[in-house]
Amino acid sequence: MADNVKQIASAADFSSLLASTQYVVADFYADWCGPCKAIAPKYVELAKQHSLPGFMAFAKVNVDTVQAVAQEYGITAMPTFLFFKDGKKVAVNGNAMIQGADWNTLRLASEKMARLAKEKAIAAGGAK
Repeated sequence: MADNVKQIASAADFSSLLASTQYVVADFYADWCGPCKAIAPKYVELAKQHSLPGFMAFAKVNVDTVQAVAQEYGITAMPTFLFFKDGKKVAVNGNAMIQGADWNTLRLASEKMARLAKEKAIAAGGAK
């Protein structure tokens, strides 16, 4: 996508992203979900600001079309935001997940992950 958000089409797609990117923020959403639609533009802004190829990515997983991934992570509410480091689900700022369109908590968690990703990229010689 032009807005730096990776639209996940399959479980293999998601696995590939987790394998190729150190930090991933995943938005589990549904097309019919009002709060999902409300926070989507802000999520895109986070992706524009913080995406860093190989180090930080933002993904959207439609729970209706990529059910296997939603089931694997026990998604029961939309939107739900999960955080991954080196392919494993992690808590950020004490939150294992963010359920609902909680903009401030999502922003703070994404910014923290972005700082860590940028530090890793600089250490690897991949960003300034």
